[in-house]
Amino acid sequence: MSKTVRYLITAIFLVVSTISHALTLKPDAPERYTVKKGDTLWGIAERYTEDAWQWPNIWYQNDQIKNPHLIFPGDIIGLMMIDGEMKVSVVERGEESRTVKMTPTARIEPIESAIPTIPMDAIMPFITRNRIVEAGELEAAPYILAAGGGRIMNGAGGVAYGRGDFSDGIANAYGIFRASIAYKDPITEEVLGLEAQEIGLANVISNEKDIVKLDLVKTSQQVMEGDRLLTTENRQIVARFQPKAPDDYIDGFIISVPGGVTQIGQYSMIVINKGKRDGISEGAVLDIMKRGEVVRDRTKEEKVRLPAEKAGQLMVFRAYEKLSYALVTKATRSLNVGDQVRSPF
Repeated sequence: MSKTVRYLITAIFLVVSTISHALTLKPDAPERYTVKKGDTLWGIAERYTEDAWQWPNIWYQNDQIKNPHLIFPGDIIGLMMIDGEMKVSVVERGEESRTVKMTPTARIEPIESAIPTIPMDAIMPFITRNRIVEAGELEAAPYILAAGGGRIMNGAGGVAYGRGDFSDGIANAYGIFRASIAYKDPITEEVLGLEAQEIGLANVISNEKDIVKLDLVKTSQQVMEGDRLLTTENRQIVARFQPKAPDDYIDGFIISVPGGVTQIGQYSMIVINKGKRDGISEGAVLDIMKRGEVVRDRTKEEKVRLPAEKAGQLMVFRAYEKLSYALVTKATRSLNVGDQVRSPF
């Protein structure tokens, strides 16, 4: 079997909801939907219910389902209420449509052709090009000593020289990074991490003591003196996240919107002040809350803040120790840095 093409067997199935949160179908929800190239599981779920993130949870209550995220273009999905119970069905393309009772059968598909959970193009730069490091980690890393040829900056195809502490051994390749944003908790002011922006990738040509000669393989910006060298990461690119509520109650805030964007809407990338130490993992779904406005209570002659209202949802796609990157999957109002994020009810 080829290493680049992995095959998984999936089943056609009927699922009955057993989760405590009952799902309510939208009035205009289609009885059947044919999966198209470019679809996402989140988008399909939103066609049927307002609580899109809970739909995969129905599948996970059924042990016979090996992987509910392996749905392919051409499959026909049905979701409907029958006798008060939620019924889910998936019909392989080319098969007869069956509504209520379906006998499991097997089919083989390349895993690469399965549709993703969320739009991958919205988050890919933050999976492959950015890294969160601890305070002081970047400053202690080896650095670009000279850009080569008497230049103060250089690009792909050129050479550069790095210097620093290589006591752990010299790697074959290094990522070139530049300090970007220092994230702080808005309440405690604890430094949660430093965002290191990837500038390029370099292969080691030769080394002598604490100096290495680098071949600049690719660059997104000009490499400059002082840029830092970090060993490359073997990051797993996850396209089929498993949306779920965190095990522990989460109450945090949106602390940043990378890229200098001020308005936050659906499919915006955001940073929240909660991470692995708080029980956050990839796929965690949180509600986004807007603070209630302050009104005057004319009876008691005092100002009162109204309760917070739900204004959207997010899903974490990369969790670090103290903070996380997340994608806004739903926004009913304009969102802002400082808005509350909490476990869904």
